[in-house]
Amino acid sequence: MTLFLIGLVILFVGGYFYSNLCERQIEPDDRETPAIAKADGMDFVGMSKNKNFLIELLNIAGTGPVLGPIQGILFGPIAFIAIPIGNIIGGSAHDYFNGMISMRNGGAQIPKLVSKYLGNNTRKFYNVVIGILLLLTGVVFVYTPGDLIAKDILGKDPSGSVIWIIYACIFLYYIIATLFPIDAIIGRIYPLFGAFLIISAVGIFFGIITKGSGHLAFEGQGLLAKHPGGQKFIPAFFVTVACGILSGFHGSQSTLISRTVRHEKEGKFVFYWAMVMEGFIAMCWAGGAMVLFSNGTAPLDTGATAMVGEVSRAFMGNIGGMLAVVGVIVLPITSGDTAFRALRLIIADELGIEQRSWAKRISISLAIFIPAFGILYFAKSSPGGFNLLWRYFGFTNQFVALFALGVATVYLYVNGKKWIMPLIPGIFYTFIVFSYISHMKIGLGLEERFLSKWNPAIDPMSYTGSYVVGAVLAILYVVFVLKHAKNNKEKILETKLD
Repeated sequence: MTLFLIGLVILFVGGYFYSNLCERQIEPDDRETPAIAKADGMDFVGMSKNKNFLIELLNIAGTGPVLGPIQGILFGPIAFIAIPIGNIIGGSAHDYFNGMISMRNGGAQIPKLVSKYLGNNTRKFYNVVIGILLLLTGVVFVYTPGDLIAKDILGKDPSGSVIWIIYACIFLYYIIATLFPIDAIIGRIYPLFGAFLIISAVGIFFGIITKGSGHLAFEGQGLLAKHPGGQKFIPAFFVTVACGILSGFHGSQSTLISRTVRHEKEGKFVFYWAMVMEGFIAMCWAGGAMVLFSNGTAPLDTGATAMVGEVSRAFMGNIGGMLAVVGVIVLPITSGDTAFRALRLIIADELGIEQRSWAKRISISLAIFIPAFGILYFAKSSPGGFNLLWRYFGFTNQFVALFALGVATVYLYVNGKKWIMPLIPGIFYTFIVFSYISHMKIGLGLEERFLSKWNPAIDPMSYTGSYVVGAVLAILYVVFVLKHAKNNKEKILETKLD
């Protein structure tokens, strides 16, 4: 319990001081924001600070801060420290710098920012990666709520024919949310969902305080527990708990909201503190799961989705359990629609297609939803299709963050600010994502496929070579980012984005 409370103190107190430090690097002023200067009634629409905060929170939340921490707590109580520290210096700073740099560049989406600050060749590679991520995000957030609706709401078999009707309905909503002005649907319903998300987390928090004493650690194990699946804390924990610590997907969402913020000084609350709130949500779900895992109420092999209901019923009763199921359905849908919307904006920006015309919005949307449906069909009809989809989604999600952190590093470098702030999480996550993909079977499978066969003494489950790969690429990341900033400083400062 003490460690859990210390973690919350780190999150909020640390967040207060570090958010102020981040804000001093940007120095927000009274200049016109894109929401005012480029108002078009579609994507550039000024909205209130509180509404933007709640929309940003739901855009970035999805099921990540719920399912990720439930799985991540199996690594032990160390999660209560790793989540808040990573959140305030990594994820929250990432989201804030992304949003504010976008606002300073006319509401430009990440590809244009990557081109300006990291070079056009990097932009070409980034476009492929972010396109894959946003498609995977949208598909994942059709699959998971669709199956929950079939099984837990309608009592139907998720593998039956009814599931495709449900998927079609979710896709229809996504199409509507993607095509209509941001304040017509998203701006109206998201604040209600955001309030629900916060209230659920607060309910679990008070349940932990009143019922969780003595059950926030695994008996006989210390700060770092032995994971039941044999996974290593580094790097697996940080890929598992992406949406409580740092997520590359958030970059596409903060740049989306950069077009609706009316005053630059609202940016810290909208971008930085939305991510801090997500960290609080992650801490509460991690704590609730730890209580049930450690006191034997739930076995360690209970699935993350099933644990949502278990945690909610344990701390909020049967009504809370039902609300949790509804929440797990709503949360991914509220991230899936903005994932597709962000992809539409990125494609439109890249091809120079204005978005006031219905015909042009529809044409881009068709180019998005047709391949998305194809990926969904593969995931549903192939054995192990969804597991494969989820693993690639997790890796790509973290990989994308490296580009945005690089953009922030170069921006601060050329403006004479503390560029080390985004560079540190950039170094760390370069090591994490490349050691992860080097080791895992979905990637190189370095130890199992190569090193253990070359030398039988090497444990195929170890990260003997993968850590080396991660470290070398982390060094190369630093060299690339700083060298580009130094060699292109004048060009970067002179480049203006519309």
